[in-house]
Amino acid sequence: MTVLVPLLIGVLYVCVNSLIPEPHRRRFNAVLVGGAGAAYLSGGGLGVAEVAFTALLTYVAWRGLESWRFIGLGWLLHTAWDVVHHLNGGAILPFAPGSSLGCAICDPVIAVWCLAGGRSVTDALRARFSRTRAVG
Repeated sequence: MTVLVPLLIGVLYVCVNSLIPEPHRRRFNAVLVGGAGAAYLSGGGLGVAEVAFTALLTYVAWRGLESWRFIGLGWLLHTAWDVVHHLNGGAILPFAPGSSLGCAICDPVIAVWCLAGGRSVTDALRARFSRTRAVG
C-alpha cells in the first residue's frame, strides 16, 4: 500500500488534469508545481534551504507556464526534495510520517506525463474507443 496508493494518486492526478483543455492544463500544472515548491516551507526543518528551494521551483514554474518540460522538471525536483525530507524525518504532512515517501513515489508519475507533453489521456481513450466501435 505504501507504493500502490501513491502511484494510483499520480494516475488519478493525470486523469483529472486531462479533463482541463489546453493551454489551461499546462498553466494550471505550472501553478501547482510552483505551489508544491512551498509545501515544506512552514516546517520542513531545513532552514534557509527551504526558502532557496521555493525560489528555485518558483522560477521553474514560471518557465512551465510555456513549457511542459519545465513542469516535468519541477516535479522531478520536488521528488528529490521529498526524498531529502523523508530521510531527514520532516514529513510533508506532520500527522502522516510516510507522506514524504508517498509524495516521492507519486510525483514521478506526474513528471513522466508532463515530460511527455501533458497530453489528455481522456481524449486519447475516447479516440481509441470510438475507432474500435466504428470498426467493430
